[in-house]
Amino acid sequence: MKRLGVTLFTLVLSICLAAVAQDASTQQPSGSTTASTTKKAAKSEHLKGKISDDGKSITTDKDNKTYTIENSDKVKGHEGHDVVLGGHVDASNNSIHVTSVKMASEKKPMAEQAPK
Repeated sequence: MKRLGVTLFTLVLSICLAAVAQDASTQQPSGSTTASTTKKAAKSEHLKGKISDDGKSITTDKDNKTYTIENSDKVKGHEGHDVVLGGHVDASNNSIHVTSVKMASEKKPMAEQAPK
């Protein structure tokens, strides 16, 4: 009976050690960074402005700053238009990874607006 208990204990212990060793080998070292963590470090915000004719950059209305569009396929068909881009802005590279595109709304003059 004692021999069965020791054998069972040894079996459970070896399975636990194997699971811990496998988990430790799949983790990354704490000092390394990947592209996905770099993308998450970029701030998510909206930029309103005009997309260039080639669709590779946007010039903002607010401060007339130009940002490179990392995934220009997202803005295809909006070249030369005033839009609001949603995405992850990397201020250090002056670039944006676009997640959404909306046409900028034109505000009507007060005389044309319907009364509330």
